Amino acid sequence: MGVVVITPPEPLIDLDTAKTHLRVDLADTDDDALIAAYVAAASAHIDGPGGWLGRAIGPQTLELRLSAFESARCDTIDLPYQPIIDVVSVKYLDASGVEQTLTADTYEVTEGYVLRPAYNTRWPAARERADAIRIRYRAGYAADPDADELQAAVPAPIAAAVLLMTGDLYANRETGVVGTVAADVQMSTTVEALLAPYRIWA
Repeated sequence: MGVVVITPPEPLIDLDTAKTHLRVDLADTDDDALIAAYVAAASAHIDGPGGWLGRAIGPQTLELRLSAFESARCDTIDLPYQPIIDVVSVKYLDASGVEQTLTADTYEVTEGYVLRPAYNTRWPAARERADAIRIRYRAGYAADPDADELQAAVPAPIAAAVLLMTGDLYANRETGVVGTVAADVQMSTTVEALLAPYRIWA
């Protein structure tokens, strides 16, 4: 089983919010690229398939690739990196190696983010191959239709943790430079305490 990011999420915090947290004048643009890089690094450190939380935060499109429809729980397939917004498509290679797409009425997603065949249907036979099954779906905290920004949908403790990590990177520039990657981001005990209730353990 593997999950591939098809469309990555936007940074969890916008630039103006980050600058306000850092007490940087909004009119001062000298450090904008630096601050944006820190926000992106902090977001990537916790979000999506490579993130510490083990869940999707910003809306993103993922693709779960499997060798077969059946799992350890028979016909059900757990969709990782919840919350799940919706399933975009379910494609598979049939016995002849031809790609097929299941219609939306042949499967359903339960409240526990489990994909299963619709009532009175079964998964089709698929070719034996590591990536024979490709389930594409959108995951993350979907913004309220009445809200203008993603951060209105992200739980406040997660947003606060990203701001704290951004602040730590900004204050300690010898360990945080433009191009910082998620693996370079250090988390304080306060950040871990904020994020711990949202962590999904594999």
